[in-house]
Amino acid sequence: TILNIQSLQKNKDLVSVEDLLFHQGKSIGAIYCIKKIADELGITKALGNSDNAKLALLQIAGRIICQGSRNYLANEWINNQAYQDVFKIQNVSEDLLLDNLAWLCEKKNEIEDKIFKSSHNNTSGKTLFLYDVTSTYLEGTHNELAEFGYNRDKKKGKMQIVIGLLTDEKGYPVSIEAFKGSTNDTKTVMNQLLKLKKRFAIEKVVLVGDKGMIKSAQIRDIQSEEFQWNYITSITKEQIKTLIKKDVIQYELFDNELVDISDGEGTRYILRRNPIRAKEIYTNRMSRINWLNEFVINQNIYLDEHPRAKVETAINKVESKILKHKFSSFIKCRIIDGKIFLDVDSKQLKEQQKFDGCYAIKTDLTKEEMNTDTVHARYKDLAQVEQAFRTMKNIGENIRPVFVRKKETTIGHIFVVMLGYMIMKYMQDKLKHLPYTMKGVIESLDKIQYIKYTFGEKTKIILPDELLQQNQEILDGLNIKLNCSLEYI
Repeated sequence: TILNIQSLQKNKDLVSVEDLLFHQGKSIGAIYCIKKIADELGITKALGNSDNAKLALLQIAGRIICQGSRNYLANEWINNQAYQDVFKIQNVSEDLLLDNLAWLCEKKNEIEDKIFKSSHNNTSGKTLFLYDVTSTYLEGTHNELAEFGYNRDKKKGKMQIVIGLLTDEKGYPVSIEAFKGSTNDTKTVMNQLLKLKKRFAIEKVVLVGDKGMIKSAQIRDIQSEEFQWNYITSITKEQIKTLIKKDVIQYELFDNELVDISDGEGTRYILRRNPIRAKEIYTNRMSRINWLNEFVINQNIYLDEHPRAKVETAINKVESKILKHKFSSFIKCRIIDGKIFLDVDSKQLKEQQKFDGCYAIKTDLTKEEMNTDTVHARYKDLAQVEQAFRTMKNIGENIRPVFVRKKETTIGHIFVVMLGYMIMKYMQDKLKHLPYTMKGVIESLDKIQYIKYTFGEKTKIILPDELLQQNQEILDGLNIKLNCSLEYI
């Protein structure tokens, strides 16, 4: 800030520049922007005006900025943040923050409902929702939701929790839910159907989920008399092959352009071969086959150099690799004169390559209800949920580590993460024209501090009048002006 020194001297507030004492202020830029965006998205209003509501906003900001434990937030992080001025709260402790997570768990449905109603007041026509499931591993074993299950994080021996995220077609979270770590993806779908019907009071729904999520049983539920809704999903390679055998679709129809086929019984299949993906799959497969050949060569060298080594042990290792890479349909291994050789069935390999890049989307929507391009685009929108999970797990407001054990505080924790992602998603959408990562945006905003100065017996606390170019571009992109009454010195 450039102070008007002459004006201060004229008013006899200071005699010389040496009498002016500057103090480093606390960070205000990031938490101020987070609070303003929470206001814009209806999060602040949905939370209410209680101390718990203000603590929740503080936790959301803390999760976006530093991802620390409640202990770190209460005892270290807030010491450098102007949280009292932004969130209008003074008492913060680890115990209060943990109690606040339990409060968020108790109020979660009510808060989600209020946010949804404020942002989706017009739900005429079919409303599309995207749903997906992920898991997050735990370092400990005492979380009440912790169980062993299908671990997407590839962390062997780690217990986990399962998380289901429902978003609207723009990718903004609508609701999040925590399940025990062993919960199968498909077992979570009915919860979402009931939630949309009973809590959000949606009359017409198109639920979009991947092939591991929406299977025959879930389709029956979606189409049942209770709901009478629609779905968009995809099918497996084996299901594609079955449809070809039944002559419902033909292999020749897979092309770079979309092809729309009806089975005559109310189901449509949108077919396409993605040439870029086909090339990626082919390159990856050949690379793994080459690696397998190298592995066999090394095993043979080891056998030559170690006469007491058993061929059976080496061949078990090779066969294990074949199974791991799913090559057993076209690669076999055999022993000739104590050496291991690979036999590659070129015909079967060619059959494998035949379907590289091929995929089929399945829906019960008629062409009149949704045309081919739109069905395809809506299914591809599932990538937004996957992006949400990546952001929530690895960037910004990380789900991990989970520093809580009780079910209610775990649910409160993932709810904080979801609300934080809503804010991050808003920022991503508004700032996509700028060449900055979200991590860079948050770090840059967090460097904006207020300035405190004293002269004589007077002390003033002010915000900078001029910002660094990057910070100003970010604030302009978010349409936010740094304007906050500062009371706590």
